[in-house]
Amino acid sequence: MKRLKKYLIPIIMLVVFEAIAITLWLTKNNIFYLLNFSYIGISLALGTFLLIKKYRHARRIVQLLVGLYMLIYLGLICGENMQIEGFWYYLFTGVFEAATIHYAVAKIFGPLLFGRGWCGYACWTAMVLDFLPYKTPAQPRKKLGWIRYVMFAVSLVFVSALFLAHVGNIERIMFWAFIAGNVLYYGAGIVLAFVFRDNRAFCKYVCPVTVFLKPMSYFALFRVKCDKEKCVDCGKCKRVCPMDVDVTDNSRKRKNGTECILCMECVKNCPKNAL
Repeated sequence: MKRLKKYLIPIIMLVVFEAIAITLWLTKNNIFYLLNFSYIGISLALGTFLLIKKYRHARRIVQLLVGLYMLIYLGLICGENMQIEGFWYYLFTGVFEAATIHYAVAKIFGPLLFGRGWCGYACWTAMVLDFLPYKTPAQPRKKLGWIRYVMFAVSLVFVSALFLAHVGNIERIMFWAFIAGNVLYYGAGIVLAFVFRDNRAFCKYVCPVTVFLKPMSYFALFRVKCDKEKCVDCGKCKRVCPMDVDVTDNSRKRKNGTECILCMECVKNCPKNAL
């Protein structure tokens, strides 16, 4: 029983995604949803299992499994715009498929369970940025978070303008917008990483998806918590956190609390196993 409890998180992860997979398969009468969400659920469960086993590259493996699948297969091969522009497009057309389902599961309701785990384990942009050399911030966080709201508004205005102007073949435009958007995101992310010496600068200041993720993450069920009796206030957890989260504070109002990507670097580096 004790061993089962140890693996509770990957088990819950797998059960949640299988439930989503089966529900969508039966309601949509499309086996793609069964295969899609089963694959993602198995990948995430594998990653968290390897984390528990303290395998060094656990998170990187699941990032590549999920990130490359969504970028290359769903995005480039299937032609689905999985960026925020695709979400607005399918939302405006009244189609609960592709990006709308993805956003509902991973970025709107999912964070109520796993916070911003999407950013740590599945984002295809962060998948590349995490290979850069600045894994922990070398500088204090800048007050540039307002840029994400500008990007959020720009994406909404862009898609709205296409519909209002009655532009033809919008679906094809969405495909090319997905390619162009990824090129811009990767370019901006790499430049910002080197300018601020922080791999996750793009995530902190520019990414429009965080507008959905942050408020929901405040209520996340699974969070990193600190055992105050074990903690010696060495500060190592804060130094290794890529998102500048104060994990020693167990309140939901802790510093940058909605930024936690569950990368578990703080847990792995705590000398007293207090996290």
